[in-house]
Amino acid sequence: MKTVFFDIDSQLDFLYPAGALYVPNAERIVPAIARLNRFAAAHGIPVVSTTDAHAENDPEFSDWPPHCVAGTWGQRKAEATLLDGASQIIVEKQTVDVFLSPTLVRVVERLNADRYVVYGVVTEICVLSAVRGLLKTGKPVTVVTDAVKALTAEASARALEEIRASGGMLATVSEVCLI
Repeated sequence: MKTVFFDIDSQLDFLYPAGALYVPNAERIVPAIARLNRFAAAHGIPVVSTTDAHAENDPEFSDWPPHCVAGTWGQRKAEATLLDGASQIIVEKQTVDVFLSPTLVRVVERLNADRYVVYGVVTEICVLSAVRGLLKTGKPVTVVTDAVKALTAEASARALEEIRASGGMLATVSEVCLI
């Protein structure tokens, strides 16, 4: 069974208090994301890492404060989430829905996975959007609950319930790393 891991938006602007659009306590999931990415690399599992890459006057900034402007410190992925010499595909996006990126559609088609494992930030926004798109492929999708972070507990509960109700599965890092 071919599995592909999806590391959603593990960028400095989201993960750390100095970031422009910091998700409360997101720095706590960085070790979990790093562990999942290293596990994938060690087992020949491709990792698709999405990243926001906004222009300085991006239309998204009418809904959200400026963040992840291309080329800035905050747009970079956290160092611990980067893989050297392994299959890590970085897909830049300008909207919360990564499936609006033609690049991602081509990547998903080429990888032709049988199963997807998803983690990152923000649970109820970009993670949920990626899961919705992946579920449309008809393949199993698992969200790693201790490697995602939401803006609020209530938003997280709603997103995870939607994922379960839509056919997605939930697992922990330890469960996923037993593959």
